[in-house]
Amino acid sequence: MPGRIEDYGVIGDGETVALVDRDGSIDWLCWPCFDSDACFAALLGDASHGHWRLAPGNRPKRRSRRYRPGSLILETQFFCEHGDVTLIDFMPPRGKASDVVRLVRCDRGRVRMRMDLVIRFGLGRDIPWVKKTEEGSALLAICGPDMTILRTPVETRGERMTTVADFEVVEGETVPFVMTYRASHLDVPDAIDPDQALRDTELFWKEWCDRCRYDGQQRDMVLRSLITLKAMIYAPTGGIVAAPTTSLPEQLGGSRNWDYRFCWLRDATFTLLALMNSGYYDEALAWHDWLLRAVAGSPADMQIMYGILGHRRLTEWEASWLPGYEGAKPVRIGNAAHAQLQLDVYGELMDVFHQSRAAKLKFGDDDWALQRTLLDHLGKIWGESDAGIWERRGPGKHYVSSKVLTWVAFDRGIKGCEQFGLEGPVAQWRELRDAIHRDVCTKGFDRDENSFVESYGSKLLDASLLLLPAVGFLPSSDPRVQGTIRAIERHLVRDGFVLRHDPRETEASEQPLEGAFLACTLWLADAHVLAGDLDKAQSLFDRVVAIANDLGLLSEEYDSVARRLTGNFPQALTHIALVNTAHNISDARKPAVQRGKA
Repeated sequence: MPGRIEDYGVIGDGETVALVDRDGSIDWLCWPCFDSDACFAALLGDASHGHWRLAPGNRPKRRSRRYRPGSLILETQFFCEHGDVTLIDFMPPRGKASDVVRLVRCDRGRVRMRMDLVIRFGLGRDIPWVKKTEEGSALLAICGPDMTILRTPVETRGERMTTVADFEVVEGETVPFVMTYRASHLDVPDAIDPDQALRDTELFWKEWCDRCRYDGQQRDMVLRSLITLKAMIYAPTGGIVAAPTTSLPEQLGGSRNWDYRFCWLRDATFTLLALMNSGYYDEALAWHDWLLRAVAGSPADMQIMYGILGHRRLTEWEASWLPGYEGAKPVRIGNAAHAQLQLDVYGELMDVFHQSRAAKLKFGDDDWALQRTLLDHLGKIWGESDAGIWERRGPGKHYVSSKVLTWVAFDRGIKGCEQFGLEGPVAQWRELRDAIHRDVCTKGFDRDENSFVESYGSKLLDASLLLLPAVGFLPSSDPRVQGTIRAIERHLVRDGFVLRHDPRETEASEQPLEGAFLACTLWLADAHVLAGDLDKAQSLFDRVVAIANDLGLLSEEYDSVARRLTGNFPQALTHIALVNTAHNISDARKPAVQRGKA
C-alpha cells in the first residue's frame, strides 16, 4: 500500500518530479515530463505498479527526514540497531537527460541495505525489457519509446520481473545509485558524477533561494512554498502545473479524483503576485509569456487550462488497471473540464496583464491587442451561464464569482486606458462594467442571509465569494462584504478550515463531504486582513501552516476528521495562497491590495 499523502516528499529537475515516502520508496514519477505516463505508479496502486525503494534490510528503530536548508535535496535518516544511514535523494536541474540520484551514506556502524526496483512504464502496466550494457556498467530497461539507465557499483539481480540488490555500507562510505531517463531511440547518455551533481544541485538552489526578498514571519515556510512552486514550473515553457499528481482523492475513498498535471488560468494572478512580490521576476515573466502564448487565437476557443506546452487537447480517460489511492477510483488521466466555459478566466487574464504593467514586468502592443479582442468577445457572452470556478460538471449556472471576474476584466481594461495611456472604447467598457455590477448586486445577493450567494437564485454559499474585496468589486468595509464573510464563517467553516462548497448542499445529496480547501482558508485570512482584523488572519494562517507535513508540503485539501491531507499533492494553489497571505500579513498587505487597487 502507498503511504499517506502527507508521508511524501518531492524532488524535481524543472521538468518533472518524483514523490518519495518516509521508507525511501519513490512511488510516483512521470518521465520525461509532468504529464507523461508514470514509470513508478505505486502511489495509485501497490508496489507491483512501479516503485524504487532503498532502505535498511531490517526495520529501523526510527526515522527522520528533512530538506537540506534552501534546497530540494531530501535527506532521510534511518537509525538502526548496528548503525545509522542517510538516504540523499535529488534530481539535478535538467541537462541533456533527466537523472534521479540516490546516495546511501553510512553515518555510524554498519548497515545492511536492500534495493527493490520495479519499473512499469505506461502508468504501472508495461513491463520493460531489462538488460545490461555491453560493458556491464549499467542496467537498461526499455519499453516502446521509453528507456531508463541504472548505474551503481552495487551488484543487482533479477527476481520475478523486478530488480533487487542486497548490500552493506560501513561508516564513512557512500554508495551511489543514478537512474537516467532517455528516449529509447537515442544513444545511452554518458554517466554523471553523482558527487559533483550533488554540489551543483545544492549551489543551484542556494543561488535561487538567495533571490527571495521575503523577510517576514514564517520565512522558512514561505521559502519552502516558493521552492515547491519552482519545482512545479516546466522550465522550457514557464507553465506551472496545478500539481504533479493525478487522482489523489478529494474525499478519501471517493470518486472526485482529477488529473491536475496541467496549467490553470484560474490561478494566474495569484501566481504572478506570489512570484513578483517574492523577488522572482524571471519566473513571473515566463509565466506571463506562457499565458500569452497559450491563449493566442480566437477568444471563443479559450480554455480554462492547458498542457505544459500550451497544448489544448487534454482528453480524459480512465486507467482501469490501477486500483486508485487507497481504493479511490476511478484513476483519471486528462481532464474533461478543459472544454468547459468558465467566464472567470477572462478576468484572470486581464488582471494578470494589468498587474504585469503595474509592476513594469511587461508592456507590449501584442498584449493589448489580445486583451481588446478578449473584451470584445466577453462583451457578447458575459451574461451566459457557465461551469464556475470549481468546474462543476452538469448544467451551467450564473455563478456570482464568474460574473464578478467578468467585471474585473472590463475594470482592468478601463484602468489600462486610464493609467497607462492605452486606447480602447472606455465608455462602452464602463457601461458594461456598471451593468455587470448591478446585475451581481441585484441577482447574486440574498437579503435574508445578508450575503452574496454561489449563483443567482441560490441560497447556498461558495468560498470564492471571499475574493470580492480582493479583486476590488466592493470594499471590505461594505456591509454586504462583511455579511458574506460572516455567513461563510457560519456555514462553510469546519473545525477552523473553510470548505469551498456549502455543506448544506452536500448533506441534501447524501454525498460524503470533501476535505476543507486550504487555499480558501487562506482567502478568508486575506479577507480579514483587508477588514483590519489581523488577529483572525494570523490565526487562520497559523492553522494552515500547522497541518503541513514535516517537510512543509501541503496538498489541495485537509480532512479535519481523519486529520489527513487529501487531494493532489503538493498543490501549487495552496502554496501560492500561503505565500500571498504571508505577504498580506507581513508586507503591507500587498497581494490583497494589489488586485483591487493597482
